Amino acid sequence: MARERRRKVLEAGRFQEKGPRAAARKERLGARKPRLGQLCALLALASGALGCAAFAYSLYARRWLAGRAVTLHPAPRILEPNSSSPAVAPQLFWGSYRPHVYFGMKTRSPQSLVAGLMWMHQLEGDIHLRHTCEQSDSLPRYGWLLHDGINFGVQEIHDIGFSLQTEFLKRPGGQHGGDWSWRITARPERTGPQVPFISLLLYVATDGQGMLQPVVEEKTARLASVTGTTEELGHFTITFQQPTTEAGTTPLYASYNYLQAKAAGLNRLSDVVRASLTPRFAYAPLGAPKRRYFGVDTYRGTPGEGKPGSQLLVHQVTVALPCRLEVAFESGSVADRPGQLVGEALTQGLGQHVAAFERRFEATFQLARKGYSLQEQHFARALLSNMLGGMGYFYGHSLVQSPHAELPQAYPEGPLFTAVPSRSFFPRGFLWDEGFHQLLLARWDPALSQEVLAHWLDLMNAEGWIPREQILGEEARAKVPAEFVVQHSSAGNPPTLFLALRQLLAQGTGETSYLRRLYPRLQSWYSWYNHTQAGPLPYTFRWRGRDQDTQMFLNPKTLTSGLDDYPRASHPSPDERHLDLRCWMALASAVMAEVATRLGEPAGDYQHMAEVLADNQLLEQHHWAQALGTFADYGNHTQAVALEREKLRPPPPGQPLPTPRLLRVARKPPKLQFVGGAFGYVSLFPLLLQLLRPDSQHLGSLLADMRSEKHLWTPFGLRSLSRTSLFYLKHNTEHDPPYWRGPIWININFLAVRALHYYSQMEGPYRQQAATLYQELRANVIRNVFQQYLESGYVWEQYCDHTGKGQGCYPFTGWSALVVLMMAEDY
Repeated sequence: MARERRRKVLEAGRFQEKGPRAAARKERLGARKPRLGQLCALLALASGALGCAAFAYSLYARRWLAGRAVTLHPAPRILEPNSSSPAVAPQLFWGSYRPHVYFGMKTRSPQSLVAGLMWMHQLEGDIHLRHTCEQSDSLPRYGWLLHDGINFGVQEIHDIGFSLQTEFLKRPGGQHGGDWSWRITARPERTGPQVPFISLLLYVATDGQGMLQPVVEEKTARLASVTGTTEELGHFTITFQQPTTEAGTTPLYASYNYLQAKAAGLNRLSDVVRASLTPRFAYAPLGAPKRRYFGVDTYRGTPGEGKPGSQLLVHQVTVALPCRLEVAFESGSVADRPGQLVGEALTQGLGQHVAAFERRFEATFQLARKGYSLQEQHFARALLSNMLGGMGYFYGHSLVQSPHAELPQAYPEGPLFTAVPSRSFFPRGFLWDEGFHQLLLARWDPALSQEVLAHWLDLMNAEGWIPREQILGEEARAKVPAEFVVQHSSAGNPPTLFLALRQLLAQGTGETSYLRRLYPRLQSWYSWYNHTQAGPLPYTFRWRGRDQDTQMFLNPKTLTSGLDDYPRASHPSPDERHLDLRCWMALASAVMAEVATRLGEPAGDYQHMAEVLADNQLLEQHHWAQALGTFADYGNHTQAVALEREKLRPPPPGQPLPTPRLLRVARKPPKLQFVGGAFGYVSLFPLLLQLLRPDSQHLGSLLADMRSEKHLWTPFGLRSLSRTSLFYLKHNTEHDPPYWRGPIWININFLAVRALHYYSQMEGPYRQQAATLYQELRANVIRNVFQQYLESGYVWEQYCDHTGKGQGCYPFTGWSALVVLMMAEDY
């Protein structure tokens, strides 16, 4: 009864003990309570400290990771800091390394002296100033006809009513890269509107350091010469010869103007000249009526243009056609100069180098021996020359966005010596383009190609990543829309530099000492792809950086793959497996194994990876879509998608009706599956990179589909996407026309021609089929690119699969110039 009552009291929470024992217990409990409180407080403090420490560590780790994105690779640089200096490479110090201007030169140095040409046809009340290569100028034709990459170049520029021939020649000597001279010949066109006279504006400008001093004739106000000095060049003189007849024998009447001004940067030179032009000058040759013309006068600057960083001197010559004008740069360090490089000396020097170029070209590519006509040989020389003439030397920093940083950060400054895809539209370095460029340049000048590869690899960060688009310096940045300037450190590009490296190895031009310097960076680059672009299953790969907005795009783009809008899985997810990237990694693994073996380094892991990625059975398991009958990507996909106008509610009375957007509608939910409706270039990659066994039945299937006109075959080359695809020639957004959805691209056609040649040499059941397709496809591509060049004056970014007509940007003598290797059958 007592126990029961106590239990009830306890349950009620009112039990109290009494007596001595209760008092003692109360005392002990009282003494214990503060110690428990202290313990709890200590635990709370410890927990808080741990939380703060974890937070601080996460901030530190995030900052550290963000910092690594803009920290250069710790391995020794492949190229020494002075490798481009006149002391180390005098023959390459000066060059036509400003591909974005119609005609110009600079040195391979961070703050180079630059020289260039602008011109105007003087029409009443109108200014047409030409300077930077612009598609909006609509020139009928321009480009290098001959250029050896080092010593000389001959270019032809056709404007409306007249043409210009620009030539340069370098002469070695002294300690600062030697002398050079220009010759500009202007001729009226035989047909079309006649231009009575033009203005040629020759300029010299500094880039933040150096001094220029004009030497002006008092009577004529003619800028006769410029003297100056820079850190890299020492003292120099630039002399402007008086204009003569086309033969160079008789001086011509001319009106002269000159401008001395300062600009905020080299990217503002056109603006400064344009702002200084006034029509108050008169061109008045003896016995002819006076004509007003625009001439450079005074430049007073514009509000908010920034602190001047460039000194600019402009020599304007206004003269009738035809005419010739010469310019001579003379280095102050040349002590034993035989005479000025002008007139007959310039003519003879150019003739010698032209003859040497033609002999070397034939020895390298053997086109005359193969029966090509003179016109076709001129075409091929122009393609090679335009790639060499499109080499640029850039210096500056990229803007990089790390996933661990809130804002873009400045990458360390550095140089890049590279070819460019297009002088008018893409006059800067692109990582995946460059591997294709060097396939051609490595055949012409292996040493030049090795230096380019080293420049690219020296731009690698601590994680092994290389910015895929290089926008270095003010002039390069001025040509790029703001939204494309920032590079993302999680985004890759096809590692096509391994294509070029494999060719150098095959040519026997990759010396051990060179490979030894490359190797640590190649290891990091390869590792970066393996870790950051890994797929959901072992030995699969996935491009990071796909567009995530599934509402705005018919198919979210994959810019990092280089194939932009080529259709992938409709709903981006981590489950994707990308066929092309797997094949690129197979190539990279094989080249890494070869390099490691040559250097005596452990090659087992690379060799194992190459064998696994080339294993046809595993390739089938990951990428053969039995229901589709082809190789394919895998991901979260539905083909039931379309772009439709959104339906908007009527606005309140008095308010305008907003424009409905074009949005994607998915009529069926996506599911994990092979990506259907996308047969095209990606499907061919196991063939393109020669991973399929010669006896593989899938090789026969791909050859048949390649030759099918309902899929990829055209009389002009292989189209990028099958005509049966839902995405064929479809806009990806309202304002985003098809890019890799049907047009013919020469780089992939080159890989196809090369692969067909390979399989035509291998024993197997499809050898003859491959040989037949090889001959047909090679002939179709060469014939069409050549024909379009004759008709339009240009080589193009892509070609229409219906007509063969060139389209996209022009001139595009980046990878489209690989036609030269197809003509030479040099793979």
